[in-house]
Amino acid sequence: MKHLPPRRAASGAVLAMALLAPWAVPAQAQSASPSAAAAAAAPGPQQFTLANGMTLIVQPDRRSPTAVQMVWVRVGSIDEVDGTSGVAHALEHMMFKGTKDIKPGEFSRRVAALGGQENAFTTRDYTGYYQQIPVGSLEQVMKLESDRFANNQWPDDEFKREIEVVKEERRLRTEDQPRALLGEQQNAAVFTASPYHRPVVGWMSDLDAMTPEDARAFFKQWYVPANAVLVVAGDVDVAQVRAMAEKYYGRIPSRAVPARKPRIEPPQRGIRRIELKAPAEQAYVSLAYRVPQLANIDDVNSDAWVLVVLSAVLDGYSGARLDRALTQGPDRVADSAGAYSGFVGRGPQLFVLDGVPAAGKSAEVVEAALRAQVVRIAKEGVGEAELARVKTQWVASETYKRDSVMAQARELGSNWIQGLPLDASERIVARLQSVTAAQVQAVAAKYFGDDQLTVATLRPLPPESKPRGRGFAAPAGEMR
Repeated sequence: MKHLPPRRAASGAVLAMALLAPWAVPAQAQSASPSAAAAAAAPGPQQFTLANGMTLIVQPDRRSPTAVQMVWVRVGSIDEVDGTSGVAHALEHMMFKGTKDIKPGEFSRRVAALGGQENAFTTRDYTGYYQQIPVGSLEQVMKLESDRFANNQWPDDEFKREIEVVKEERRLRTEDQPRALLGEQQNAAVFTASPYHRPVVGWMSDLDAMTPEDARAFFKQWYVPANAVLVVAGDVDVAQVRAMAEKYYGRIPSRAVPARKPRIEPPQRGIRRIELKAPAEQAYVSLAYRVPQLANIDDVNSDAWVLVVLSAVLDGYSGARLDRALTQGPDRVADSAGAYSGFVGRGPQLFVLDGVPAAGKSAEVVEAALRAQVVRIAKEGVGEAELARVKTQWVASETYKRDSVMAQARELGSNWIQGLPLDASERIVARLQSVTAAQVQAVAAKYFGDDQLTVATLRPLPPESKPRGRGFAAPAGEMR
């Protein structure tokens, strides 16, 4: 399972190029690289519906004789029910454990033998599987992937072994990581009706009680052709890929996608605070505000657009407002500080401010400093130069992400999951560029009151004298 950092986990991956990439792109990067320019000149993605209702998206990119195949299923922890939290992720693990014709572990060995690499990931909103291989091996991995999508099966003993791997993953990535554990508890406090209050990896008690039949039932319920998209990007011919997709995926029997009942999050009516005491070197504070999500890409008046720009003004580049005000100079109060705004998702979204106090400073001081920066924008506004810098980075990121076939495939798949069109990324960047300084100032004054806020604080304890014992030794091999 691929985990997002705790602070970023509130959003889907759909804005990877527009929201996350700017953090890694130099501000001065304004011209396209030759390879990126070649990608921009390539044919755009094409979308089809297979005979059984499964979606196919093909993105040709002729610069390298490689291809990426990704299957995205519109199912994640948001679709689980109480008592079986973590089953979407557990099933992702079990998808590598065989079919009628493929023995456990054989899938990965075959992909490796073809010179490829593969993995999978589970989030709140979706589950994804991918392989990156020489283009001549594309048909072979399409045959393998379609087989496990349709015919995943394994003996109970395989599940009993693998669920222990999942439990150890939870221990290593959540229970032994104070900030991750705090983030899990903060989500549980923020969300009441939304399934987002449950962790993707699941509660340990649910993992302890999970059965092979829980995973099989989840597979049967949600791994339906009409609930999935096949994305192929790389040095491919669209017509050939479509023919192979119909051959291997189009023959999977169609079934109805289960009805999803709405689970509307009730309004928050007062500040919420939680504290976690755990062995840690430093304190940490996270402020999560309820904010609107983008329900429709054509809704140009949504404040969700502007909140994204506000987060970038605060933390969109090295030396942005939070960095300058909290972490630099003789009066600095934090070793690090950040901002992030959720944008789209199948559940409600958050705007998060967070920080790590500097030596001699408290979490309360950092909390006050974070809030003061938003108040300052609400009172004084932002400069045009700040907006221009942020917007330049978005344009650069849109260009440079095209250097990666994997990034193109991820973007297309995540956009489909959220119901966005093929040209969503270009439209998103164009809309973000039109956000004005006055709009940024207005949202800074609108959404950051106490009634929409949940504060989570890590109180560090001295390190434990000896490591906590384990009831299980994880088997060797990669943890997905």
